[in-house]
Amino acid sequence: MADLADDHFRLEDTRVTRRYFGKFEKITGYLGRVAAVLDSEGRFSKPEIAAIARYLVGLNLTFRTLAHKYHFAGRFAHAGALTFDRVESGFPVFTELLEMANDALQAKKHLSEMPGEEALKDQMVRVITGEQAVPVKLQYALSQRLYYQELARGGQFLARNDPDVVWLENLAEGRRRFLIHWAVYDASNNLPTLYLMEVEDTGRIGLPKDERRWPEAQAHLMAQSLTSLKLLTIAKGFDEDFHDLHPKRLRRIHLGPMYSHAFTRQAGPIREVLEAARAPEGEDWALVWTEEDLLSQSVERVKDGWFSTSEREIFALDPFAGKGAETGATAMERALIMPQRPFQALAERNPPGFRDVRKFVVNPQGRVLSYR
Repeated sequence: MADLADDHFRLEDTRVTRRYFGKFEKITGYLGRVAAVLDSEGRFSKPEIAAIARYLVGLNLTFRTLAHKYHFAGRFAHAGALTFDRVESGFPVFTELLEMANDALQAKKHLSEMPGEEALKDQMVRVITGEQAVPVKLQYALSQRLYYQELARGGQFLARNDPDVVWLENLAEGRRRFLIHWAVYDASNNLPTLYLMEVEDTGRIGLPKDERRWPEAQAHLMAQSLTSLKLLTIAKGFDEDFHDLHPKRLRRIHLGPMYSHAFTRQAGPIREVLEAARAPEGEDWALVWTEEDLLSQSVERVKDGWFSTSEREIFALDPFAGKGAETGATAMERALIMPQRPFQALAERNPPGFRDVRKFVVNPQGRVLSYR
């Protein structure tokens, strides 16, 4: 492996690259099970869980797709190498997803110019049996064929996953309630971030069918999808810009950072915990899951013209020790998802900063146990 920058790392060894993707294949599989636990607790509504599940499946597909792209990193001159953020997130850097999205636009063209999957496999057999050689070039060609096939199927978690809207219910006086959900791969910290917003719509035409408001709302939300912005800032800006759309709840879920003794340069107690765990390959990791939640507690009427008024939401902030003013949220909860061995090491050390963090402990059989 060669160092590109202090915080970015290129995986230029085939074995290490495959270990990295194998680790994330397990992690993304566990995320769906954690979401199922939250669903059983009633933390999210069915439409919210469906939206979260969609993005988690997309994230799994993104890693599967990139694994095909870099399957021969270090073994073939033109195979390229994955760059990931080893300090801030443990995830691939933002530009990897931008390149993947660009490749997706040209996937059908590449597939039309490449031999089919079976044809490549037949050629490999002839090289192995006839020339008694390893068909490295053909193997690389097949990996790229599989890469473009995944892109052509679609469904990956992209750098931008534009807002979608789900009808929830009709309310009194012609009001409607919708769930708007969207996601981004945040460029500043290289982490997947999900957004869920409940809105009440008092417009004449329902939001999804409104050819004026819906594109404007989508553009507004994507422009504000920055982790540097507080939920309060995002919600108030939306409330003020759309007088007939009223945000009642806004949630943001940060997936990561991922800490791994083998791959990342973590500091503090988490480094000591993962080092002490001495976990087997594929189980030396911990993933942070953070939820921010902002709730509207009441409504006020404000003048928006000479003879008209509009509703404005008053949002509830965390009342404890002034934290709400700092976080811009009603509540925030962090959780750690980790295998058994790192959890045991964490429990034995019991560092102060982790005592109030919820722990989801996963095992290869698919069980998820929750500890507080």
